[in-house]
Amino acid sequence: MGMRVEELPGCVVELPSTPLEPSADASAEKGNNVNLPVVILLGWAGCKDRHLEKYSAIYLRKGCVVIRYTAPWRLVFFSESLGIKSLQNLAKKLLECLFDYKVETKPLLFHVFSNGGVMLYRYIVELLHTQQPFQHLRVVGTVFDSAPGRRNLVGGLRALSLVLAPYSIYVKYLLLLMFAVMVMTLRIMLYPVTRFVHQNHYDAMLKQLSRWPELYLYSKADSIILASDVESMVVARRRQQVFVQAVDFVDSDHVSHLRVYPTSYATHCVSFMYSCIGHA
Repeated sequence: MGMRVEELPGCVVELPSTPLEPSADASAEKGNNVNLPVVILLGWAGCKDRHLEKYSAIYLRKGCVVIRYTAPWRLVFFSESLGIKSLQNLAKKLLECLFDYKVETKPLLFHVFSNGGVMLYRYIVELLHTQQPFQHLRVVGTVFDSAPGRRNLVGGLRALSLVLAPYSIYVKYLLLLMFAVMVMTLRIMLYPVTRFVHQNHYDAMLKQLSRWPELYLYSKADSIILASDVESMVVARRRQQVFVQAVDFVDSDHVSHLRVYPTSYATHCVSFMYSCIGHA
């Protein structure tokens, strides 16, 4: 059971409680136990902590400290779409947790899900490059699951529809309509003005200053994030001399790759983690 962070509701810090699981990367594991990263999981919009637990298990079995957090879906879909940088303060509080739990000297590995996770990650990367004491934190790599995607109204509506599933049909369709009208207005009618006020997250990711390794886990069958958007990001990052790995699971849907291919998914994540700390 993880420890709840009072300063950031919904954030959970979990310590490994079982012996380290044997690994195919035994030589790397033996020499790098003391350098195992703190893994920060950034959930997709509407994600519950129980959904992230199965991803935590991948890293907890290896002896990593895991921090799980999902930004409120209202901020992801509405505040950020309006150009309000509401996730910026949450990103700051999340990084402050590392100091509160005295793990700020350990290497960091991010595992980011969908655009909801990417929006928060964007601000984290900016803080890592612009503010003290975060500039001293050492990131060794980032895993992207089903992300990032460009502005995609259809995909956004599908994602919001899933989030709103527990709500009444009237509330659901009212919020979907509000979201569609807002996006159409801001992104199409007012785009010549709004583009100078708030850069969208995909363009911000294209210009980010980070140069640590990245692993993209995606699928051509994703019904929310276009595979071509992920592949375009992979090409752009490689042009920036970033070490990038990409795995196309072909037929698994949005953030469903672990459920459909549990062994392959976990193997890719663990191998990537060891390669990151081995070259850090």
